[in-house]
Order: sequence, then structure tokens, then C-alpha cells
Amino acid sequence: MQKITPFLWFDGNAEAAMNFYVGIFKQAKILSVNRYPKGSPAPEGSVMTASFELNGLKFVALNGGSMFKFSPATSFVVDCVNQAEVDYYWDKLGAGGKPNRCAWLDDKFGVTWQIVPKQLGQLLSDPDPVKAGRVMQAMMKMQKIVIADLERAALG
Repeated sequence: MQKITPFLWFDGNAEAAMNFYVGIFKQAKILSVNRYPKGSPAPEGSVMTASFELNGLKFVALNGGSMFKFSPATSFVVDCVNQAEVDYYWDKLGAGGKPNRCAWLDDKFGVTWQIVPKQLGQLLSDPDPVKAGRVMQAMMKMQKIVIADLERAALG
């Protein structure tokens, strides 16, 4: 049983966001959709909450209104094994959104994601501080992470 579940507040597009995410992640499924009943603060029959799973992690999306917005202060890290995965998730999650620096992007719903190859952590934690520093400097100039460029920076 998952003890902590990310709960995402949307302004009327929770179902569209859920369908977007489920369409991107290969191990994903819709778990449930609950609709607002008659007499509630939203139109009867519109989606109130939707729960879904991405790679084994359950999420709940709520159509709660316009009171709250997403912020990069909260983001979801997608761990990638190679450049092909980085490219895939960067392109899919970033479609209609906005790229940021250092592997971060905001999707078209305003949710922030970090698309991170495993090599980034390995290179940044190199015991040689000069090598790790070159990798950090290279990463700071990137939006999407390019593993080959990080490896070149590590070599000097």
C-alpha cells in the first residue's frame, strides 16, 4: 500500500491531464474517476477527482478551481537510463509546455518535471572535484540534458 500519494489541484482539466500522463508513461493506468454530484460547487457530472498510476506511483487529480497554481517548488523526477529515454520524456511531457534549465520543464498543465539521466548523478558525484565541477558547469547551460555533452565535459 502506498502511504503517500501526490495530490494535484487543477482548474477544470484534471481529466485531460490524467489522460495526457497515462498516454506518456508505458506502465500507466486510470484507477478511478469521480464526478461532481448535483448541488456541488462544480457542474454536475464534471470530473471532481481522478486517480491514476504512473510507473507504480498513484496520483490523484482534483478539479478544484482557479485558487491555486502549480509551482516549480514541487516537481516530479523522471529517472532515465539513457538518452533515448531522456529525449522521449522531454519531448512528450514538454509538448505544449515550457522548458526550463538543468533538466526541468513545465508541462502544458503547469506541472513541473525533471527529466534526469542516471549518468548526471554519477558524473556530478565524481570524486575528482574539478571533473564534477566541469559537469556542473555544462549542466547549468542545458535545458534538456545531453549525456554525451556531460561526458565530454567530464573528460575536459
